[in-house]
Amino acid sequence: MFEHEKEEIDTKAGFVAVVGRPNAGKSTLLNHIVGEKLAMVSKKAQATRKRMNIIVMHDDAQIIFVDTPGIHEKERLLNQFMLDEALKAMGDSDLIIFLAPVTDKLTEYEKFLKLTQAKGVKHIVVLTKIDHVKQGDILAKLSEYQKYQDCFEAIIPFSVNKKVGKKQLLDEICKHLPISPFLYDPEILTTEHIRNIYKELIRESIFENLSDEIPYESDVTIEKIDESDTIDKVYATIVVEKETQKGMIVGQKGAGIKRVGKLAREQMELFSGKKIFLDLHVAVKKGWSKNKDGLEEFGYII
Repeated sequence: MFEHEKEEIDTKAGFVAVVGRPNAGKSTLLNHIVGEKLAMVSKKAQATRKRMNIIVMHDDAQIIFVDTPGIHEKERLLNQFMLDEALKAMGDSDLIIFLAPVTDKLTEYEKFLKLTQAKGVKHIVVLTKIDHVKQGDILAKLSEYQKYQDCFEAIIPFSVNKKVGKKQLLDEICKHLPISPFLYDPEILTTEHIRNIYKELIRESIFENLSDEIPYESDVTIEKIDESDTIDKVYATIVVEKETQKGMIVGQKGAGIKRVGKLAREQMELFSGKKIFLDLHVAVKKGWSKNKDGLEEFGYII
């Protein structure tokens, strides 16, 4: 039992699914709120593949944010898994945060309403990227959403760059959480194992350094981590579907994989506060993302 559970005070705790279309800014918002680089951020769409729990303490409440893949149409098996992850997170949560870039039309929100009608979970709309438009545009968008005011609990303009909306959002979330003892140790930021965080940081580096189809047809396996107080030695393999993709990652005289490894190592050191030794290799597993067995090897259970 945690120390705080012995105190006779009303605490709250609950799960909050963070959803929206690909590239709506979910991971950027969560990293900003928690103050750490935990969720994968990429300018390319559909970078996040699995749910991740990110824990934020606010007043007497423990908010367990669930970062989800972007809501999008099911095209390939991997996309189907990603959409299922988002839908499960919505159904399992106490509250949903729907991220709506201020420049988007309301069609994405209307699709979201259809998906959530049967789930009966309350939601808050967060207007993201408001620093990209003028104040009048923000007011106009808020006015557009008023026809759906009976559907949402609140609508909150939010900007990571201008640091607008964070306290208002956390205060609003806490209003809707159930009375509960804390579900996790208040000292931890995520329920994810270090192995999964390192994997996601390597995947992010692939997205940042390589173009076209490679990021979408690749994944990362962490073979081994040797941990000590001052250095983590990480042995990892990037898995792709074609020999040509392997050649593009490795690059001329190994320049490509060195670039991927350098950015990944820097981000891993930033997260862990330790030195990182990263041993990175590339392997080919033909068509892994196109069949159920291949996907299940990487933990994508459909």
